[in-house]
Amino acid sequence: MATETPLLTEDAVRSALSRVNDPEIHRPITDLGMVKSIDIAADGTVSVGVYLTVQGCPMRDTITSGVRDAVGALPGVREVRVQLDVMSDEQRKELATALRGGQAEREVPFAKPGSLTRVYAVASGKGGVGKSSVTVNLAAALAADGLKVGVVDADIYGHSVPRMLGTDATPTQVENMIMPPSAHGVKVISIGMFTPGNTPVVWRGPMLHRALQQFLADVYWGDLDVLLLDLPPGTGDIAISVAQLVPNAEILVVTTPQQAAAEVAERAGSIAVQTHQKIVGVVENMSGLPCPHCGDMVDVFGTGGGQRVAEGLTRATGAEVPVLGTIPIDVRLREGGDAGEPVVLSDPDSPAGASLRQVAAALGGRRRGLAGLSLGLTPRAKF
Repeated sequence: MATETPLLTEDAVRSALSRVNDPEIHRPITDLGMVKSIDIAADGTVSVGVYLTVQGCPMRDTITSGVRDAVGALPGVREVRVQLDVMSDEQRKELATALRGGQAEREVPFAKPGSLTRVYAVASGKGGVGKSSVTVNLAAALAADGLKVGVVDADIYGHSVPRMLGTDATPTQVENMIMPPSAHGVKVISIGMFTPGNTPVVWRGPMLHRALQQFLADVYWGDLDVLLLDLPPGTGDIAISVAQLVPNAEILVVTTPQQAAAEVAERAGSIAVQTHQKIVGVVENMSGLPCPHCGDMVDVFGTGGGQRVAEGLTRATGAEVPVLGTIPIDVRLREGGDAGEPVVLSDPDSPAGASLRQVAAALGGRRRGLAGLSLGLTPRAKF
């Protein structure tokens, strides 16, 4: 007597899929809203649509094989076809809220459509090109010009902004808000303010993201004109988190004239193509050393690196990327960083001080456009 094959139903397939876990979240894909569709053909072919959380998910092959194995084990299944799709922004927000137990995410004020704060993410390809020195001096110069300025030391592993601004103050917590200390008229927050001594920070990607999120959402910045983010070198977790948390942030690329540094800096700036951010310009640091005897410029690190980066990024983005300034090698710039006295304040007419103030003037003179802003206009009805 022949044994009848059990009827293959959508409920049976969904039950099988409930045993497939997302390899990163470690929850069933059915609980995470990742099952897009289930289609069962008369010949036993089962087509399963699956939402990936992000485009280019590194675990897509693992999820695909897990779905095929789970559904393929059901009686009556002849073939399993997996069709991958990507969650929309709204679906990702719903997933994040569900993972937080229904608690809404705290908002980053600078990411709101009505924000008038200019956000500049200061980036570099390599370490040691003077990115933090540029950030601190631009902040101090902008504040000296009467703007309300904040700095986020987003270089979690290599934090140095508090020293360069000359502050060892610790933030004050008021209820759920963190009040940032100020130095030279600049509000500043850094992980170094929360770690004892010179203790290293040993964190992985998710903790870096959470720290940056707290710096942006939990710190009371007030009404800023400009917020500068001192990013770590390269295109790692923090650069990606900035694009997610503050998508309107504009990238300022710092490089040296050296060709090797310029090539890496161009690579770091090109992340804007993928994150759809604007590159505001390039700053060439250590552009030359004025001879103390004759005054001629000695090209210690070569020439033209900043211009090469600007031209490469212009080609990559399709938008004009200018060189905003070239900063000469100046011992007073280094001394100011060690002493906590930015050279734009201690010696504003020095070659480095004057060049940095020129870049600050270019950035400070820019204002947010009306793109993305709610104008509060209501059309009148015609009768």
